[in-house]
Amino acid sequence: MIGARILIVDDESQIRKLLTVTLQAHGYATDEASNGHEGLVMAEQLRPDLIILDLSLPDMKGTSVLSQIRSWSNVPVVILTVHDDETDKVFALDHGADDYITKPFSMGELMARVRVALRHVAQSPEEPVLTLGHLKIDLIHRVVERQGETVKLTPIEYDLLRVLALSAGRVMTHRQLLRQVWGEQSYESESHYLRIYVGHLRKKIEDDPTRPRLIITEPGVGYRLLAPEK
Repeated sequence: MIGARILIVDDESQIRKLLTVTLQAHGYATDEASNGHEGLVMAEQLRPDLIILDLSLPDMKGTSVLSQIRSWSNVPVVILTVHDDETDKVFALDHGADDYITKPFSMGELMARVRVALRHVAQSPEEPVLTLGHLKIDLIHRVVERQGETVKLTPIEYDLLRVLALSAGRVMTHRQLLRQVWGEQSYESESHYLRIYVGHLRKKIEDDPTRPRLIITEPGVGYRLLAPEK
């Protein structure tokens, strides 16, 4: 989605300048807002293809900006956080943010997150077969292959892998995974279920389960299934 319009909402002028220069160098059009209210007005008027939103704004919480945007738009939102913003980070992801970047960040990492978020908007969610590196997931027949060999998964293991794969490249919080895989509200605080089943999955799809390269742990937040860049 080269040429997409990206709105940057951050009160630090140096961050806005750095993001603007980098994004424009990669072919994106950019707009800037220095606070939450300005960001909301510009988001409504300009209808950008993606928003980069800082959670620490001078006039209102970034999570409030996100909630207001989500009341009328599904535009991809990548949030910027600092290391001690874990609670706000999880809240934002659970309430519609597509991904996050922790300050300080590398521009390479940011660009990867932007590409993933835009790709999820452009692709069809009805694609019957997902190919992620050596993994192939047939969503219709519930068959998983690794390097051409069928992988035997339990129903829960398959559902967990499917949910992660459908959001490949994006972080999924514990709450999101528990709700989508188990479907019961009572499971939402049972994060040990995830640790157990993620461990099972890693043994079946990772080259070295002790050093996972496919299912990555996002400490205190959730998990991310990495997908090769296309």
